[in-house]
Amino acid sequence: MIRETRVVLAIFVLLALGACAKADHPLDDTTGAMAAPDPALSLADVAGTWLVRSFPDSGADTTVTNARLIATADSTGWVIELPSKQKVPHSVAVSGDSIMLKSEPYASMRRKGKTVWTESVFHLENGKLIGTTVAHYAKSGPDSVLRLHTEATKQ
Repeated sequence: MIRETRVVLAIFVLLALGACAKADHPLDDTTGAMAAPDPALSLADVAGTWLVRSFPDSGADTTVTNARLIATADSTGWVIELPSKQKVPHSVAVSGDSIMLKSEPYASMRRKGKTVWTESVFHLENGKLIGTTVAHYAKSGPDSVLRLHTEATKQ
């Protein structure tokens, strides 16, 4: 008798749980399809020689710095050639649609007697490399960083 009561009780519990459960209804998808992301940039897309112009983002100094970027189809051999013909090696990386460059330390053209190293991030826009360069000056006190707008046009 106890066993039969337990079986009946278990059946009632299962029926009660089944009655309380909500039916699964698929959600209506009212959002539009997401646009496909821009294709990842390849170093081969930007290989070649570029004329580079950089100028400070702010402040009284509006002097333009000119250079040439020699870009290869892989991550080796990237250099910036300064007007003095000094060639500054750069390491390069790609992430999505961005190209990131980091220079070796070199003698600054903008601040005579100072050593500088730079970090740049570029995007390819309408056939130009457009981006920001941050110059880090060694032993320059509170003015040790300069932010520049940088554009490069392929030769």
